Amino acid sequence: MLSTLVRIGRGVRSNFVADSQTNLAWATLLDLTGTGPVHQRLARALRAAIRTGRLPSGSAVPPSRALAEELGCSRWVVTEAYGQLVTEGYLAARVGSATRVAWTPDTAVTSLGPARAARTRTTAIRYDLAPGLPDLRAFPRRRWADSVAAVTRTVSVTDLGLPDPRGHPLARRTIAEYLRRSRGAVATADTVTICAGITDGVTRVARALRRLGVDAVAVEEPGWPRLRAAVAGAGLSVRSVPVDRDGVRVDTLDEVRAVVVGAAHQFPSGAVLSPERRAALVRWARAVDGFVVEDDYDAEFRYDRRPIAAMQGLDPSRVALLGSVSKILSPALGLGWLVAPGALVFGGEAAPPVLDQLALAAFVDRGWYDAHLRAARRRFRTRRDLLLAALARAIPEGTVDGTAAGLHVLLHLPAGTDAGAVVQSAARAGLSLMALDDYRAERPATPTPVLVLGYGNLADGEIAPAVATLRTTLDRV
Repeated sequence: MLSTLVRIGRGVRSNFVADSQTNLAWATLLDLTGTGPVHQRLARALRAAIRTGRLPSGSAVPPSRALAEELGCSRWVVTEAYGQLVTEGYLAARVGSATRVAWTPDTAVTSLGPARAARTRTTAIRYDLAPGLPDLRAFPRRRWADSVAAVTRTVSVTDLGLPDPRGHPLARRTIAEYLRRSRGAVATADTVTICAGITDGVTRVARALRRLGVDAVAVEEPGWPRLRAAVAGAGLSVRSVPVDRDGVRVDTLDEVRAVVVGAAHQFPSGAVLSPERRAALVRWARAVDGFVVEDDYDAEFRYDRRPIAAMQGLDPSRVALLGSVSKILSPALGLGWLVAPGALVFGGEAAPPVLDQLALAAFVDRGWYDAHLRAARRRFRTRRDLLLAALARAIPEGTVDGTAAGLHVLLHLPAGTDAGAVVQSAARAGLSLMALDDYRAERPATPTPVLVLGYGNLADGEIAPAVATLRTTLDRV
């Protein structure tokens, strides 16, 4: 017998307020198949739901009478199952209050004994030096909420219908205006597609390329693994191309007609594509009847000079521009854009929710996006300076590399240092960071002694203790 617990009242799941009457686990699917009396099968199903996390700690289970009515059994069956789980420590019952889930993963760990518990318990991250995130503490909650509220009040009935797969026309027009103004892009509402971020944009382009007969796409090495996965997921072969201090090596683009590049700030090398390489890349695309997919990663964050324009403006018919709000606002919003020639627009994909698109358009139109970006640029410039100073004091044998831009730096360690071992040891000390080799398609036989240190999601006051923890980790390794 398979049954769904009835949702009574609000039925809101919450892990944070254990005593709240809105913390009700009344919509959990229970599998009562199997052998044995019904009360034993119910206890077994509830126990499994608790251990797998479908019933989190603090969740209230339904009153025995309500659950018995839903299951079509006697109330005794439910009270017997609850009593068994209370005895085992999975549930806690209090007079005058709901019966709640008492089991947590930590409870299970402590029952394993000291040796196994030490291997099973994960260390909480105290300092986040991993790249890829902006300052999530600075997310403009109030202004974003105001944008969402304004859009919700004024959205037309028509806009609440089936969405345009390329995005709402107003959002596309707003993004096009922003990109023309801030990135020097050649963009109109007709050439902009609203997508769920860079990975979604690469997936769309890769599917369009496959439709055009392209069977392989070059991707920078090292680079974001998600870009490789997106290309491969579209059914195309992935070819690795090297990167040096001037960006992608155009002379290595053999037997491909498309390449994904980080022109403004390549991740993770930090290289900026030189003017000569930009021109050479466009000439290559024209010569092979191919395309360049420009990942505009970290383009807005440049600290020693003004941000450079997008390469897409050199030849909009050959270069597609990808961007998102992930490094400026938050990756949780799932909003990005693709500016591409008609040949690279592949229909059928679903755009992000219309209300989210319109909220972003309102946020940009009101000037809040630019204001947040200016504040973030000042904050990250200061934070980068603090990090470089702390590294120079604590790790003088290391060398920092990378353009004064973006949200990460490279720390070159003495030859022979196992950066992978440093990452693992640091994690046990509560410090999150990455090694350069983590971003390679194939790890080299000799590990590269380079760490990739992000400072976007690290408070200024955490920089000194984070670097001190890294110093201790290096000494240990």
